[in-house]
Amino acid sequence: MKYIILLCDGMGDYPIAELGNKTPMQAAKTPNMDELAKNGEVGMAKTTPDGFSPGSDVTNLSILGYDPKKYYTGRSPLEAASIGISLDKDDVAYRCNLVTLKAKDNTYDIEELSPSLIMDDYSSGHITTDEAVELIREINDQIGTEDILFYAGVSYRHLMVWRGGKVKVKCVPPHDITGKKIGEYLPKGDGDAILKKLMDVSAGVLHSHAVNEERKKENKKPANCIWLWGQGKAPQMPKFENKFKLKGSMISAVDLMKGIGIYAGFDIVNVPGATGYIDTNYKGKAEYALKELEKKDIVYVHVEAPDEASHNGDLAAKVKAIEDFDDLVVGTVMEGIKQFGDYKIMVLCDHRTPISKKTHTADPVPYLIFSSNKQGKVDGAFDEATCEKGRMFNPAHNMMEYFLGK
Repeated sequence: MKYIILLCDGMGDYPIAELGNKTPMQAAKTPNMDELAKNGEVGMAKTTPDGFSPGSDVTNLSILGYDPKKYYTGRSPLEAASIGISLDKDDVAYRCNLVTLKAKDNTYDIEELSPSLIMDDYSSGHITTDEAVELIREINDQIGTEDILFYAGVSYRHLMVWRGGKVKVKCVPPHDITGKKIGEYLPKGDGDAILKKLMDVSAGVLHSHAVNEERKKENKKPANCIWLWGQGKAPQMPKFENKFKLKGSMISAVDLMKGIGIYAGFDIVNVPGATGYIDTNYKGKAEYALKELEKKDIVYVHVEAPDEASHNGDLAAKVKAIEDFDDLVVGTVMEGIKQFGDYKIMVLCDHRTPISKKTHTADPVPYLIFSSNKQGKVDGAFDEATCEKGRMFNPAHNMMEYFLGK
């Protein structure tokens, strides 16, 4: 038996007036997911346990069968693993976004942190990795110390490691506060003065950097500050193979997902052209997944595009991303997986990212499970409304055992 999980990040949503009170899943043309659903099983899964924020870290751990209450320590340690950073037991990793802050006069001429500044873009206009690497290296050279180090990741997503640092501090994800004044969302708690100082000084370092000067000439948003959040220490979690006796691979363009895969003991597969954005190589991810299934028992394919579109409030891009996922990922897998004989496919999102909120919610998410040797009969397309009539997995970390038939 071969198993594949196709994860469409942030796909779930709420009804939208512009779509005739349909959700993006209902409005999108998704014949492949609909076919799997009609001949399989659908339902809902509570991927965010009570008391947790609905981040992709928590929700994807749940889907993989790991109880966040036991194994979750923070987002950034997972991302650290993906870029080869080894954390000592007292080290604290922080996610370090390159963001664009805007002044009240709508200019980006920022040299220091001020509560009145507005979070204009959590991704600095989806800055390129080459540009970002230059900026993070400069940040590390200028404000890094023996105990505080900055590491470059992909696009706007980077890391800071604080040796012997503080972890009991409230930090808000920048994508949760797009368009809002940052004052009430700055770090609060143990060590907050140090974190705010680092963010403040970073604005001066980035202000006139050549990369930003060139971006402004090209009418692109400058990366004019860092934003620290998602802190945590290295988790201790068992390998997926030890839990479920299956060998697996992880396919994603996102460091967080790669880090989860590493801690789970999965092989990490990098796909050319996979960007973590709406221009990603959808079909390439599906084709690489099928190759992995030739030698692995289970493959986890993560597509970030709908989530990014939701954070940007771009409804058309979200519907298009869902349609591309259905056509190029699900469709390609459905055709190619037949060569393996017995197989199971699970399709779902990790959390909802409603266009109206531009951030994640803790609502249960729709899922479908299709088995090659067990045909079901579902009345309706694959969407939130149909899935609400099916089984509810609460908590969601029990769903993996069910999917695998263990």
